[in-house]
Amino acid sequence: MKVIGIVLLGLISSLAVAQKSKTVITYADLIERVYDLDHLAEPPLKGERSGTFTSYDRAAKYDEKTNTYVNWEANDDGRGFIRKEDGGYVVFESDGPGVIWRIWSALAKEGKVKIYIDHAAVPVIDEPFRALFESFNNTMPPMNLTSFVMTLSRGRNRFLPIPYNKHCKIVLEENWGAYYHITYSTMADGSVLPVFTGSYTQADAIKLAEADRFLYNRGFTRKRYDGEKIENMTIVAKANSVAPVKTIVGNRAINRLDLILDETYPADTTKQRHLLENVWISVTWDNAAKPSVMAPIGLFFGALTGTQPYRTHTVGSVDGKSFYSNWYMPFSEKATIALVSKSRKAHTLKCSIAHAPVKNAAKDLLRFHATWTDGNGFDAIKAQGRKIDWPLLITKGEGRYCGITLHVTNTWKDPAALPKMWWYGEGGDKTIDWWWGEGDEKFFVDGEKFPSSFGTGSEDYIGYAWSAEPPFPLFDSPFAAQPYTPIDGNGHTVVSRFQIADNVPFFVSFEGTLEKYKDDKWGKNLENVCRYECVRYWYQKTEQQK
Repeated sequence: MKVIGIVLLGLISSLAVAQKSKTVITYADLIERVYDLDHLAEPPLKGERSGTFTSYDRAAKYDEKTNTYVNWEANDDGRGFIRKEDGGYVVFESDGPGVIWRIWSALAKEGKVKIYIDHAAVPVIDEPFRALFESFNNTMPPMNLTSFVMTLSRGRNRFLPIPYNKHCKIVLEENWGAYYHITYSTMADGSVLPVFTGSYTQADAIKLAEADRFLYNRGFTRKRYDGEKIENMTIVAKANSVAPVKTIVGNRAINRLDLILDETYPADTTKQRHLLENVWISVTWDNAAKPSVMAPIGLFFGALTGTQPYRTHTVGSVDGKSFYSNWYMPFSEKATIALVSKSRKAHTLKCSIAHAPVKNAAKDLLRFHATWTDGNGFDAIKAQGRKIDWPLLITKGEGRYCGITLHVTNTWKDPAALPKMWWYGEGGDKTIDWWWGEGDEKFFVDGEKFPSSFGTGSEDYIGYAWSAEPPFPLFDSPFAAQPYTPIDGNGHTVVSRFQIADNVPFFVSFEGTLEKYKDDKWGKNLENVCRYECVRYWYQKTEQQK
């Protein structure tokens, strides 16, 4: 009897440990995760990974035998799929526990989308693909969550989480349209997710509405923290010098940063742009040897060519006279903030910093990074046979990739021939092939030879579609923006894409690239220009923390 009792006690104890190791996540938790900036500083847990299933051209392959990349520039990427099945096309398939965070399409039509959860024979969603972006909760009126489901210059975006515990499969049927992205995360081991039925409870619908309202008010409002302290100061960034802004001491986190321009700047575009390009923000965490944030003010805040208003969840300018950042930036000992002037002129700015105590030890959290690049490492990538993979971020260690602000200088000499259609023509009937944005994003995680995210075009990654054809609009949203582009496309374009819930965790390394089809100088006489520069945002353990 004693033996049986011991065995029973052992079984009970093992069951209790197993229950404790499970993390139950509600649908309300998933809604919050869509815009939770604090979570980005949490180190990835065992089992976490992210990726994107897209319609990329399947002719592009990696040959393991020869260690070479085959047809890497293939660009027929509108209707790629995993396999055919029962008259449809399987476009997504992954084991759980996981969550689909974002579904995007350039052209969603009437062919059905069927979403199967946890190996069920009957799909939880069975409707025209177009309806996925236009209807809510089956019987409700057309979609009315404008911060979760939005159209950005023809691109359809849907950020309503779809959880699954064991498995998820998505099938598109004939006449579904063209181009898709499905971005997902596999959750940490032991995660237990809500059962998704395709419908929303009253409580979840209300939670979505509240979150939608919060995101709509981005820039005007923000999350507040217990014990928050706000400090205001005026800084003079003298020519070619470093101007200290503030050193904050303690186990704390910066949760809001505002820079306010002198009132003369918005009226003087030359002076304004000179400031945005030549005064850089620098932030060093704790006692690190070098800054983790080092970027021009303009690109760091998602702008460059002017202070026109635009608002995303992370950065923006509400009034065209000031900039804000909501990135969550923890540190365990101190944060040293400075402005680095590369200008021959002095510039005066006002700065406001909100910071608050971190409840637990910040030494265990990842550090926020934002640095500028104009393609450092491109030559090394070209040597691998990937001649068009322009590097966004190459880093080693443990962290989370969270997005970019990209500035494209794209100028050309107007062609002599007049187009048949507005501006430079449409599709293959253009008088000049000026478009820069066909390049696919590719994310290689933890040493992957073939990327777990392989996109269909730079504009698709941002969230819009076919911007090579007019009109050329401006737009903003919680997670993507195009605050500036010329109305005819000839000049400077600035775009941003922020990956919050759909951040990409990595444990060993991360390599993110964006295809660049055009050379820096192009055209018959190399008279045209296409140059990239970007600020990339990510969280990572610093050398000091390792």
